[in-house]
Amino acid sequence: MQKLVLIPLLIVCLNILAQEKPEGLFIYSKAPDFKSKDQNGNEIALKDLRKKASVVLVFYRGYWCTYCNKELQRFEDSLQLINDGGAQLIAVTPEKQDGIAKTVERTKASFPIITDEEMKIMKAYDVAYQVDGKTVARYKMASIDLAANNGQKADAVYLPIPAVYIINKQGEITYRYFDSDYRKRPYVKEILENLKGLK
Repeated sequence: MQKLVLIPLLIVCLNILAQEKPEGLFIYSKAPDFKSKDQNGNEIALKDLRKKASVVLVFYRGYWCTYCNKELQRFEDSLQLINDGGAQLIAVTPEKQDGIAKTVERTKASFPIITDEEMKIMKAYDVAYQVDGKTVARYKMASIDLAANNGQKADAVYLPIPAVYIINKQGEITYRYFDSDYRKRPYVKEILENLKGLK
């Protein structure tokens, strides 16, 4: 009898865990609209951007992430090629403005970077995940206070999977890069290849 009770309970627990794991939005999905301000105080609205060109939307973890900095530097170095390919680049991060300023300083990023402190954009694009307590503590020992950097509660720290989406003028996702291994990032060449035909 106890086994019969435990099996449904186990299934429910597994379903809850599965629901918490982000999967990202898939190709042909409708890209959720968002509005926010970038590092220069300019208002950024996806629906307005799409009227001009396709959008390359990049999610990154923070200024403290070496892999993120390298990726953003590569995008900055190839920004003209991305623009010539008919797209504009937008980066989204959970870090507050102080952190974004450090990111800009380290990467020389000239493209808009949006802070998503309330995680609305990241949750809409299904890239947000909760960082476990051990990882938060480990980062803190390395002088990286994720909760303070993101303006989040110490027991509810969230980061994004470093995903990349291409959104066309119709608001449809035409490309996605989604890998839970934060060390893996797409090549700019791959982004440029997927921009062809979207002008």
